[in-house]
Amino acid sequence: MLIATWNVNSIRTRLDQVIKWMEEVKPDLLCLQETKVDDTLFPKEAIESKGFQVFFHGQKAYNGVALISPHELDDVRMGFIGELPSDTEAIRLGEQKRVISALLDGIRVVNVYVPNGSEVGSPKYIYKLEWLNCLNRYLEAPRKRDEPICLLGDFNIALEARDIHNPKRLTGGIMASEKERLGLKSVLGENMQDVFRVFENETNHWSWWDYRSGAWDRDSGWRIDHIYLCETLVMQARSCLIHKSIRGNQKPSDHAPVSVDINWPPSEDLDYVDGHY
Repeated sequence: MLIATWNVNSIRTRLDQVIKWMEEVKPDLLCLQETKVDDTLFPKEAIESKGFQVFFHGQKAYNGVALISPHELDDVRMGFIGELPSDTEAIRLGEQKRVISALLDGIRVVNVYVPNGSEVGSPKYIYKLEWLNCLNRYLEAPRKRDEPICLLGDFNIALEARDIHNPKRLTGGIMASEKERLGLKSVLGENMQDVFRVFENETNHWSWWDYRSGAWDRDSGWRIDHIYLCETLVMQARSCLIHKSIRGNQKPSDHAPVSVDINWPPSEDLDYVDGHY
């Protein structure tokens, strides 16, 4: 099973690129962030005409998340209130459309677009920390249902120094501050692992290159688009890739897709090596 995440930075601007990527790579599920379109204007028909099922949760010009799959998705849940219907803070934080989840062959895939936070100490930074705390509560529900969880998306957080092209200068600033990292670690708990780091320990692997300052040309990026798997799924992971070449498209998103290949449903005939299949 191939599951992917991609901050497309406007689905209407990047629609042709998304459809082409779906047809070439053939993921079982593509999770999009920053669709930047109200639900009434989402290009649903264009995607469905290619044989894909699509669900979306968006707002005009900002944020927005979506799920695209050639398969049937079950129990689709929109926003924080999809799991926290009576949580007043979840209702407030859910006014920004940043969460969507669904079941794919029994796996609970949670697609998130974590707030950027703007500047350490700013009101938007405080909002980001509150949002992460709410995500922690949100994940309690699928955990109680004993659903295998794949948490993925644009986290706007470089969890470690090796996830930043210039860690000495940038660590401590936005997307690399201690409180943001602790907030994300709290969400992950003891059971969720960064699957990319199961296969790759080195630095110089980025998923986002700022449009400004020639970051792409200098390969000065950050790894902020992550896929986290519960222990059950990590044991079945076969690979995790950053599709870097997509960032070199004409009129690209500033992010590249990231995908994970999972042996799911588990196959007994595969060899188990170094902690995964």
